[in-house]
Amino acid sequence: MTCGIKAKAVTAFMRQQLLSFIRQYSLSHRLSMGSGKFMVKTWSADNPKAALMARKRALIVGAALKAFLEAGYAEASVNQIAEVAGVSIKTLYRHFESKADLFSAVMQAACGNIPGLNVSDELPPAWYAASPAEALPQAGEDYLRHVLSTDQLALYRVVTRDAHRFPELGRRYQEATTGGRDAKFAGYLDLWAEREGWVVQDKRAAAQMFAGLLKARIFDEVLLGLRQPSEIEIAGQAQEAAQCIHLLLRAGRF
Repeated sequence: MTCGIKAKAVTAFMRQQLLSFIRQYSLSHRLSMGSGKFMVKTWSADNPKAALMARKRALIVGAALKAFLEAGYAEASVNQIAEVAGVSIKTLYRHFESKADLFSAVMQAACGNIPGLNVSDELPPAWYAASPAEALPQAGEDYLRHVLSTDQLALYRVVTRDAHRFPELGRRYQEATTGGRDAKFAGYLDLWAEREGWVVQDKRAAAQMFAGLLKARIFDEVLLGLRQPSEIEIAGQAQEAAQCIHLLLRAGRF
């Protein structure tokens, strides 16, 4: 199955990731050694090798995205991914230590994360500067548009299909998706807790509760293909969830 991902979407995804790889970080390139271990070599962004290796990495990630969505994690062939990307299997393993490592890169790219960049190093979302009454609905809308997007739903289906056979897959998915989400929300709580008078002992629990409120009644229906919410519905869902989490924060429930 294709999970709704069209070829042109994958191409656009690859192009976007290529630009990110070149512009936003110095490429870390794993070189295999005689002992079978890996060492990291980096090039500055203006080095011609950086652009070449970034292009290869983007091609591999794009080919892997297509393969994982079409065949699932278990059945996707690393050799075929390399062939579609136009690189040798040796080159693939210079960029990614394992199939699980490659899938992590696909998830990070789909989530807009830059490999090698910590969440704390990223630019904060625009809603960080806004008060809770304004910021929480904005954060909710951003999250819902992301989690309900075609590629995110497709990756979620891949993980739930194969995670029972590959526990590491579920762990990496959690780190790449919920980990970044929770960290961003926790960062907002750090900025606003004192001025709002919130006492938050468990920021992760607060982030998870907010995500649960946002997805309530809507995520499962979209996942199962029962409906596609409008922008008005997404905004309404975000506003309702924001009001609930705001009340819980003010009540010191976390």
